[in-house]
Amino acid sequence: MPADAANQQGGQTGQGPLNDPGWLAAGAAGLVSACLCLWAFRGYPLGPAFFWLAPLPLFMAGIGFGAGAAVGAIGIGALVLFLSGPPIGLWVFVLAFAVPAAILSAAAHREGGLGLPLALLGILPAAGIAGAALYLADSPGGLEGVLQRMARTGLRRFDLAGHAGLVSDIVRVKAAALGFWLALAWVANAWAAGKLLDRAGVASAPAWSTARLPGWYPILPALALGLWLAADEGGDAIELSLLLVLLTPLLLHGLAVLHTRTRGRGERPLVLGALYVALVILFLPTSLAVAGYAAFDLIARRPPSTPGGRAAPPST
Repeated sequence: MPADAANQQGGQTGQGPLNDPGWLAAGAAGLVSACLCLWAFRGYPLGPAFFWLAPLPLFMAGIGFGAGAAVGAIGIGALVLFLSGPPIGLWVFVLAFAVPAAILSAAAHREGGLGLPLALLGILPAAGIAGAALYLADSPGGLEGVLQRMARTGLRRFDLAGHAGLVSDIVRVKAAALGFWLALAWVANAWAAGKLLDRAGVASAPAWSTARLPGWYPILPALALGLWLAADEGGDAIELSLLLVLLTPLLLHGLAVLHTRTRGRGERPLVLGALYVALVILFLPTSLAVAGYAAFDLIARRPPSTPGGRAAPPST
C-alpha cells in the first residue's frame, strides 16, 4: 500500500495517543521511570542502582521524540508516584529527574550543538541550591541548618560521633556533592539513552565528546567565586556549593577537549588512563586543574578565519 494511502486510511480509522509513537514513548517512559523510583523508595534489592537509572527512560523519550514526549512522561510518572508512592518521592522524582530531563532534552534539540545542555549541567543544580536556600530561609538555620541535621543523622547511623568540625566540613560540601552527582547522573543517562536510541535506529546519539561550553559560561563561576570570597568564614556553605556545582561543566568541558585532542595519538590510552586514575585518587586538585584547562580553552578559543577575513562558522 502506498504511504499516502496508508496515512489517509490511518486518519480515517483512528487517530489518537495509541497511534502516536511520541505518546506511546511518553507513556512507557513515565511508567518505567516511576517503577524504578518506587522500587528504590520501598527498599527493594538494588534500589540505589535503579534509582539512579530512573532518568534513563525520560531521556530516551525526550531525545528520541522531542521535549513534548519528555513532558508527557513526566506527567504519567508523577501521576503513578502520586497514587502509589510517598509524597517526598514525588517531589524527588519531579525536581531531581523529571524537570531536568525535559529541560536538557529541549536544549539538546536546539541548533548550536550541545553547548547549552552542557552549561545547564551547572546552572540547574545551582538554581536548585539557590531555590532551596530561599525556600528554607525561614526554617531554623536555613539550608545550612537542614544540612547540619542531615549530617548529624547520617553520622549517628554509622555510629560516629557528631563532632562539630566533621559536621561543618560535611555541610560545606554536601549540597555541592548532591548537585555534582545529579549532574553526572543526567549526563550518564542522556549518553546511555542516545546510544540505545542510535542502536535502535530511532535517533542519532549526541556526540558528547564534541560538546563545548558557550563563551559566556565562565562568567557564572567567576561571579560565584566572588560571592564565596565575600561570604563570612564558617557560613559560606551555600556560596561554596554554588561555586563547586558551576565548576562541574568546566570539568566536563575539559574532559571532552582532552578526548578529542588526543584522538588518533598513540599516547591517548596512557594520557586518559592517568587522568582518570588521578581523578579517582586526587579528585579535588585534578578536577580543578581540568576545569582550569577548560577555562583556558574557552578564553583562548578563536573561530578560524576564512580567506575573505570573516570568521568561519563552527563545524558540527
